[in-house]
Amino acid sequence: MDTALATNRNQGDTGVARERWTARDMPGQAGRTAVVTGANSGLGFLTSLELARRGAHVVMAVRDMDKGRRARHDIEATRPAGSVELRALDLSDLRQVAAFAAELLEDSRRIDLLVNNAGIMMPPRRLTAQGHELQFGVNHLAHFALTGLLLPRLLESADGRVVTVSSDLHKRGRIRFDDLSGSRRYRPLAFYAQSKLAMLNWAFELQRRSDDAGWGVRSIAAHPGVAVTELIERGPGLDSPFGEQWAQNLDDYHSAAQGAISTLYAATASEAVGGAYYGPTGEEEKRGPLGFARTPEAASQRNDAEQLWQLSERLTGVTYP
Repeated sequence: MDTALATNRNQGDTGVARERWTARDMPGQAGRTAVVTGANSGLGFLTSLELARRGAHVVMAVRDMDKGRRARHDIEATRPAGSVELRALDLSDLRQVAAFAAELLEDSRRIDLLVNNAGIMMPPRRLTAQGHELQFGVNHLAHFALTGLLLPRLLESADGRVVTVSSDLHKRGRIRFDDLSGSRRYRPLAFYAQSKLAMLNWAFELQRRSDDAGWGVRSIAAHPGVAVTELIERGPGLDSPFGEQWAQNLDDYHSAAQGAISTLYAATASEAVGGAYYGPTGEEEKRGPLGFARTPEAASQRNDAEQLWQLSERLTGVTYP
């Protein structure tokens, strides 16, 4: 893990995992089962599509079942080599996360890959069912809980992987341990950045713990750069100041399909390194060839990672073995 982190920091601007790697380079996924959160649109849909094309059985975890059914139909219409199934998952309620995980644990099928992809971006201040700030609760806490609950099935895989999708906006983040809910001061962008920094911190700590305990599970982080998806429209809105600024710079961004490459690489490439962080390597990491993403100093502090881990266990009630 420490080696991977050092690689990210030292080669973030030049280290290329495999230049010009595309979805066509994905190895076959026959016999593997993948769980993808937020699978009905954007990066989650494209990740599910490509995994199914390569032969994986994909569990599409979605909040909106109507949209999920349309997404499943679109994937099945491509006649993939693999298969897809649809399951409801509302990440804003930890009780539903636990119920979703319990259903999967009842199945005899092992889990080879968990893609923690779903996320919300910059809404007005709202709370989850358990009273946590919505972005921190959905983006980080729910995925922390889901991964811990599904870990027994991941341990059954010869190549178990957890891929956590962060954002290049993590660089604007800091974890407000004294005000995680934003009750004293709430700024949507700052709390989105906090949630994505927390996910990155946790992904690295998960690899450390996998190494220490001998789980054999690879925890890999990825970010899409700036990809044109529905996230802005569903988050702050295209008519917001952030949305208007974003829309003025579309030529600086890349497609959702290109944005999904770092996730697909982390999920499938045999050479993907546990504890690494992948993303585009172009200017400001907005787009460009796949490579090691820059790791901020705030995500490489072990003390902060351990504090976040303990806090996440307490807030979710999920304790890892």
